[in-house]
Amino acid sequence: MAKDNELNDQMQVRRDKVEMLKENGYQPYASADAFKPEQHFQELQDEYKDDDKETLETKGVKVKVAGRLMSKRGKGKVGFGDLQDSTGRIQLYIRRDEVGEDDYRAIWKKADLGDIIGIEGEVMRTDMGELTVRAERIVHLTKSLRPLPKDHFGLKDQEIIYRDRQLDLIMNRDSYDVFVKRSKIITAVREFLNQNDYLEVETPVLHNLAGGASARPFITHHNALDMDLYLRIALELHLKRLVVGGMERVYEIGRVFRNEGIDHTHNPEFTELEVYTAYYTMYDVMDLVQHMFQYVADKVNDGNRTVVYDGKEIHLDGEWPRVHMVDAIKAETGVDFWPEMSDEEARALAEKHHVPYKETDTYGHIVNNFFEEFVEDTLEQPTFIYGHPKAISPLARGNEEDTRFTDRFEFFVAGHEYGNAFTELSDPIDQRERFEAQMEEKANGNDEAQPLDEEFLRALEVGMPPTGGLGIGIDRMVMLFTDRQSIRDVLLFPTMRNK
Repeated sequence: MAKDNELNDQMQVRRDKVEMLKENGYQPYASADAFKPEQHFQELQDEYKDDDKETLETKGVKVKVAGRLMSKRGKGKVGFGDLQDSTGRIQLYIRRDEVGEDDYRAIWKKADLGDIIGIEGEVMRTDMGELTVRAERIVHLTKSLRPLPKDHFGLKDQEIIYRDRQLDLIMNRDSYDVFVKRSKIITAVREFLNQNDYLEVETPVLHNLAGGASARPFITHHNALDMDLYLRIALELHLKRLVVGGMERVYEIGRVFRNEGIDHTHNPEFTELEVYTAYYTMYDVMDLVQHMFQYVADKVNDGNRTVVYDGKEIHLDGEWPRVHMVDAIKAETGVDFWPEMSDEEARALAEKHHVPYKETDTYGHIVNNFFEEFVEDTLEQPTFIYGHPKAISPLARGNEEDTRFTDRFEFFVAGHEYGNAFTELSDPIDQRERFEAQMEEKANGNDEAQPLDEEFLRALEVGMPPTGGLGIGIDRMVMLFTDRQSIRDVLLFPTMRNK
């Protein structure tokens, strides 16, 4: 309780200072017209990094900067502080006789950590060698009413970091840099696709049916139409309708929503990239994925195609291995799913090898269960796993050589799935049968089975060219390139339980 009272006391003192500023003719919340910075701190650090004290004195460089006050020290007529802007920090040197008695007392002496101020002055270097702005004018811009966290080594409380992201960005530069890099990653993805003649589009977030993936949706209600709608769980079905309409290369980067659990790689809302390319097979899409990741590495990782994730080197360069799911299972366990077998025989294998399964699981489900149980975690370097069973791939084109499987792949890095892709199913009759099989699964208790989408089937009946489709989790991609093991570390505002 004492801690809460202490905090309230600090906040009251700051509110009192707001009134003091007003009484002395200062604006506690100034307009941007009051002061417009002309330089960023990192620019100054870079430009004058080789200049010693005497050189800077000779140059007499004048600057106009602004930022948040992060530290403050000194007594009497002289003060030092550290100011932080979007690029970094720089030291301030404040003298009462240079900024004026009134401003020194009313602004600098009364300033609290977290306040935003503007400084005009000259760039200098102290005897200790630190680049510093010697103030000739100080301007109060914004009063901070809430104290910053007291942590000399940065904010560590995960609850505050995720719930009050603004404090994390202020206190933890490495976290700030993660989100700068996230923006650059998304920009690089767009550049790559745009350079390859893809058209970026936007499709609805509210759907009549929750299709395009196997997931539980969020349900909402439209009052005017008096109908239930679903937040989209995927971008797929609308994008394929655009391919039917003649848009041969389309993509969308957007939020999707799944009403499922939360863990270190899952959040109820996340960012997905989906790409559809007419006249592509899944093998063409494999090339696309590999080249995209390598392009992003070149752009955001200084041309280094080796990244470190969770202490391990991940090599993105070269050709990524392509392994059939059944072969991957056999290599890891010795169990061979190539011979023809009944669903009962497949379930017996699961029983023998202690692989979880349901009594309704078919051969295809059991194959996938084996893969997830024994193989997925072992795929450290980038690897394409293809040939998913038809039972778990309702939207993928069937494999012509073995009809138990589809022309679908997922790619894995560091034991995690990063994307899903396939040669699209363009046969509307086959697609209807797949949807009907999914409806049977739903009736048998599979909440994630896909509904029968008549609008999508009508589009397929118009005729879709042979097409390759791809879905990539942007958040996991960012995790890889920033070496973050929790999705919450790469989402600015992850979903949190109410306090």
